[in-house]
Amino acid sequence: MKRVGFLLKVREDRLDEYKEHHRNVWPEMLDALRKHGWGNYSLFMREDGLMFGYVEVPDTFQAALDGMAGEDVNTRWQEMMSAYFESPGSGRPDESMLELEEVFHVA
Repeated sequence: MKRVGFLLKVREDRLDEYKEHHRNVWPEMLDALRKHGWGNYSLFMREDGLMFGYVEVPDTFQAALDGMAGEDVNTRWQEMMSAYFESPGSGRPDESMLELEEVFHVA
């Protein structure tokens, strides 16, 4: 199991809508996440929309991302979510999830 942290930035004018979508994640999206090993997955957000994500994956973060990339439900979800993010590029939100280096952990 690998612990992964990443940052994303949600547009400040879309925070409430973004949070509402995450209170009502599609059941088939949750199934796809579980199928590809996304466990103990959490998102934390500051008032300005800076968001920290944490997930535990069985192998590598890239393998977990690659698994989701092949899911139709993920394609639809990422297309819907793309309007909510400030992004330096024009890619999907899950393509902007850059893994952070873990520098400390206590169990």
